[in-house]
Amino acid sequence: MIDAEVDVSEDLVRALLRERHPDLAGLPVREVEGGWGNQMWRLGDELAVRMQRMDTSLDLQLKERRWLPVLAPRLPLPVPVPLRHGAPSERFPKIWTVMTWVDGTPLDLGSITRGDHAAETLAAFLEALHVEAPADAPAAEGVGAHPEDCSDGFEHFFQAVAPAELAGVIRDVWGEAVAAPPWEGPPVWVHGDLHPANVVVADGTLAGVIDFGALCAGDPAWDLAAAWLLLPAGGTARFLESYTRVDEATVRRARGLAVMKSLFLMSMGRNGDLGLPGGKPHWGPVGRDALDRVLKGLGG
Repeated sequence: MIDAEVDVSEDLVRALLRERHPDLAGLPVREVEGGWGNQMWRLGDELAVRMQRMDTSLDLQLKERRWLPVLAPRLPLPVPVPLRHGAPSERFPKIWTVMTWVDGTPLDLGSITRGDHAAETLAAFLEALHVEAPADAPAAEGVGAHPEDCSDGFEHFFQAVAPAELAGVIRDVWGEAVAAPPWEGPPVWVHGDLHPANVVVADGTLAGVIDFGALCAGDPAWDLAAAWLLLPAGGTARFLESYTRVDEATVRRARGLAVMKSLFLMSMGRNGDLGLPGGKPHWGPVGRDALDRVLKGLGG
């Protein structure tokens, strides 16, 4: 566990590269906007340095290092692939990883205009990802579990930001998810944290998926929730037509999880408006738009 937050600067990134990977130290280094648990620095045109910042455990980056090289070759969208590693040191007491750069604009700063294409692209990506995970895959702990196991998290976000006029229907959708039968198949690979800041877009459609720190073996409903969070109005129905392995219980769980994730985005937006650490002011409207799509039902 690493508790200290360290200020990361261009000079620090370059100094670390000189120490561990001097052949990369001469490439241009520039900060990438966003990030919370980790901070990204663009390294040249094709690489990025992922610097642990607020995350208090090494596990998330170590998980990406272990599994992304295995998963990336069979996924139909670009994902970051770890290439070089950095260990904690006196100069920087956390870990860092040099990864391939995934080109595009994060969706929370961009938009999808080719909704049908994006829905089909998301479905193809998730069908490729959602295969049975090996026995040594990271277990579902919170993320990847049944919604019933996440009721405390839902209640926290609900109490913080749920619009009073929608409280009843929000609880109804969540209740349906909690009451839904659990996933009956084998645990599959799950990204676990698909929201607008963790995908990139280009040419009006999805162009890549990033931040696999929540990767685990679990319930695919956690990723199907992204149909409401990422796609414009009408996109969820097209997605569900294209994702061939869906069932009614999984959709119920996914819709409830989409409500919780929408409330999370709204909570981060509120924190930003209040000037609290880690707040993202522009996530509030993103979350509210997603919530409205969820509450409209499967048509999104």
